[in-house]
Amino acid sequence: MDVEPRLKAWKARSNHEMVVCIHHSTDFEVHRNWLAITHSLPISQWYYEATSEWTLDYPPFFAWFEYILSHVAKYFDQEMLNVHNLNYSSSRTLLFQRFSVIFMDVLFVYAVRECCKCIDGKKVGKELTEKPKFILSVLLLWNFGLLIVDHIHFQYNGFLFGLMLLSIARLFQKRHMEGAFLFAVLLHFKHIYLYVAPAYGVYLLRSYCFTANKPDGSIRWKSFSFVRLISLGLVVFLVSALSLGPFLALNQLPQVFSRLFPFKRGLCHAYWAPNFWALYNALDKVLSVIGPRGFLRCLTLCALSSFMFGWHVHEKAILLAILPMSLLSVGKAGDASIFLILTTTGHYSLFPLLFTAPELPIKILLMLLFTIYSISSLKTLFRKEKPLFNWMETFYLLGLGPLEVCCEFVFPFTSWKVKYPFIPLLLTSVYCAVGITYAWFKLYVSVLIDPPIGKTKKQ
Repeated sequence: MDVEPRLKAWKARSNHEMVVCIHHSTDFEVHRNWLAITHSLPISQWYYEATSEWTLDYPPFFAWFEYILSHVAKYFDQEMLNVHNLNYSSSRTLLFQRFSVIFMDVLFVYAVRECCKCIDGKKVGKELTEKPKFILSVLLLWNFGLLIVDHIHFQYNGFLFGLMLLSIARLFQKRHMEGAFLFAVLLHFKHIYLYVAPAYGVYLLRSYCFTANKPDGSIRWKSFSFVRLISLGLVVFLVSALSLGPFLALNQLPQVFSRLFPFKRGLCHAYWAPNFWALYNALDKVLSVIGPRGFLRCLTLCALSSFMFGWHVHEKAILLAILPMSLLSVGKAGDASIFLILTTTGHYSLFPLLFTAPELPIKILLMLLFTIYSISSLKTLFRKEKPLFNWMETFYLLGLGPLEVCCEFVFPFTSWKVKYPFIPLLLTSVYCAVGITYAWFKLYVSVLIDPPIGKTKKQ
């Protein structure tokens, strides 16, 4: 891969972000522009408009979401809704954008509450802080990566992950049609969730369309319900028709899909994203899904595998694996170990998103607080079992400290800064890729050899 063009693009992006405003990122302008597009233009022009380089490239439900927000935004600052006001920023615009993210996080909070209801309460400590449900709620609500990506960098991931977690909770609660509906809606908000669609598809086929099991836990093939399969298909079809129907009527589906899947952009979203490139098909492994816990492990494996081997991967996509892994972390010590390695390495890989001097102490402090809490709470929860880390894992995680010192405090004062400015990004990418690859490998092995919770020999 040619690094130089990627480096130039990153530098241009960095300079743009510093010029626009130190308090928000390129994504702030992206969403402001989408507000303007959906508010000022007819639907027939939404996926054609290209005044700004930040064209609308999310599915239609998100476009309608921006359209609804725009009708509130006009009471804050009408100028932010002008398509030609590129890089427009004002205190009222900033207030509205930030407030809209906070307001939409209500769904995320509700989804976390529903997920916590589904957690097994057998490992109940004497203190509130030692209870799995409390630990899980903190790990999700205080997730460092989600915090910096949504509330410092700027996106609406909390709202979207809220839909995903709520769909997971509904599956745990055996409300399969609701779970399928919510996930179908989620796909038409942001198509990155296609990565975990195989896990949903196989789980629903196994747990909903087959209505009976044999005594050994395997399915009874004769119990397959075509009515339930058709019902699931109808839910997906109706949601898709509602989302894509208007653009089908306008004969614009090819244009919409060209925006959603921009293959002309090239292979990588950012060369420092800690992943490998390859083609990966997770379907052969998700066939082992048996219960809700097995579903979660395979969903996380799908998400992490797509991050590892996907095309044009966003660095922020690591959250798609970290958040569902949080649910597993309070169930088994082995999963807690994988979670801690994945979340610590994955969150550190997001550091380059916040690159200005004032943001440096903020990101370091927030990550330290979250990491210390995660490790200490899970160690307390599994204190009667073997240590969560071996010496090699401990050494690797501690190595993130010297890496940060080298990238932020040593490298800027070396002569390499001018000639090799990409070195800090390269070091971060390579070091984090090792940890994420290791976590992916451990998770993959656990799916193959570990029985899901609820299917152990004792039970």
